Amino acid sequence: MSGLSTPILVAVFLLASAATWVAGIGLSSTTDELDNRLGLGAALGGMILLAIAGSLPEIAITVTAAGQGHLGLAAGNLIGGIAIQTLVLVVCDAVASRDQPLTFLVGSLVPVVEGLTVVFVVGLVLLGALLPASSAIGPLSPASIAIVVTWLGLLWVLNHVQRDPRWEVVMPGAQPGRPDRSVREEQHPARHAGRPLAVVVGLFAAGCVVTLIGGYLLESGGNVLADRAGVNGVIFGATVLALATALPELSSGIAAVRVGDHQLATGDIFGGNAFQVCLFLVADLVAGRPVLPTAGILNSWLGGLGIVLTVIYLIGVIVRPKRCLLRLGIDSILVVIVFVLGSIGLTALPT
Repeated sequence: MSGLSTPILVAVFLLASAATWVAGIGLSSTTDELDNRLGLGAALGGMILLAIAGSLPEIAITVTAAGQGHLGLAAGNLIGGIAIQTLVLVVCDAVASRDQPLTFLVGSLVPVVEGLTVVFVVGLVLLGALLPASSAIGPLSPASIAIVVTWLGLLWVLNHVQRDPRWEVVMPGAQPGRPDRSVREEQHPARHAGRPLAVVVGLFAAGCVVTLIGGYLLESGGNVLADRAGVNGVIFGATVLALATALPELSSGIAAVRVGDHQLATGDIFGGNAFQVCLFLVADLVAGRPVLPTAGILNSWLGGLGIVLTVIYLIGVIVRPKRCLLRLGIDSILVVIVFVLGSIGLTALPT
């Protein structure tokens, strides 16, 4: 990559982004069908399949960056990506309805549990970043292990809440849609319903391969472009690179709200964000040493920003603002304002 000219690198980056977008649409539809055919639904297997499918670009970038020693870029993409992917809900809010905010339509407290999972694991990330590298267990940070164990435990809790809720909530005017992809309704398109299971699996695998290759090209080309532009690797990973890798979540989120699956759209974003930081365990293994201790002050700021944006939407789901301004609920407007202010604050921090 370093031998290519800057215009060619930009073209490669844009083509890889486009491929990731198209593959994300394919992964969303095939995951939908696989959940339906295999009966995964809200079970642990279904949640894990959805989380991994949506995080394939981050997996490719994490492995590539950690393997090449670009630990700041890997950490910035994983932590900063949470804030960027939460912004996808702003787009979903604009698409969902002209008059009613997305958080008004959600009509369930399950996304609150999913969002609190994000807050929990990102909090562990911030704590783990304070640990010295000498506290490692082999090549692994204790925090990386704790994040994965906690995520699995909270996944079990979420599955239990979905299967056997212990409360009843009445939300007049809500339009939650399907609680998960396993629930097939007539108004939801079944793009692969007439195809054999082997074909659906093949299409899913092809989408995975395209996404992984796209992620590799995004990391390799993006790192060279960042060096040539003199941009800090953490900032580049948390902004431009994170935006490119959020394309699958953007395409699946828009598709969900267009058919009325408002609860599913929010759940996909929060679920992907919670799984994403589990990739620090993968980064540790590939790098051969803990990555979290190298996160630094910029990533700590980004992690805190991701928590704040998530909490704003959680409050929105509970409070349920009724009206839109410029097609957005007040919570989405606040998220945009806080993100802009947080980005300005990021530039004021020492690198």
